[in-house]
Amino acid sequence: MLSRYFTARTEVGEHEIIIQKSRFIAHIKRAETELEAQEFIQVLKKKYWDASHNCSAYIIGEHDQIQKANDDGEPSGTAGVPILEVLKKRKLKDTVVVITRYFGGIKLGAGGLIRAYGKATSEGLDTIGIVERRLVQVIHVTIDYTWLGKVERELRDSDYIIKEIQYLESVQLAVYVNEEHANMFCDWMVELTNGKCEIKKGDLEYLEADI
Repeated sequence: MLSRYFTARTEVGEHEIIIQKSRFIAHIKRAETELEAQEFIQVLKKKYWDASHNCSAYIIGEHDQIQKANDDGEPSGTAGVPILEVLKKRKLKDTVVVITRYFGGIKLGAGGLIRAYGKATSEGLDTIGIVERRLVQVIHVTIDYTWLGKVERELRDSDYIIKEIQYLESVQLAVYVNEEHANMFCDWMVELTNGKCEIKKGDLEYLEADI
């Protein structure tokens, strides 16, 4: 698992620009499999069946193993590839983009098309949003209620993030900790409570933050 990477928001978003009377509508979605990306493309092709073109590109996999681009009738290399290049330049993973074009009557030429599809993709990403996914370890800390005030206060003043607190026979805290800081966090908890705590490492999860 990657320690961190950039991708699109989970919500499907769209953004439209006008270039020389042609409408370019960017549709962006997170897709973790090629099937998911292809299904998204097909849904938009059906929805915008009357468009001049529905050009697309996606990049999927931890090491960008799957990269595909489709010009959908535009001159070869003028649509899908520019979209894909923006995704690569932004270092995005697991992201699919479809640019729907309604031709406005003015031909843009190969260079104009490349710039137009690249701009539609870039502005779409800026508008819809990109997130950083960071791998963290969930660490479970069990303490007596007498330690709750001190431990919770110290945690909230730190860079660690409290996932949840359960008030049972003892207090059970689940805390998000950067994987590389897990041992340091455990040592800190032991010192903070004079050893009066139980610590258990839980699952690895991704936290998301807007960039």
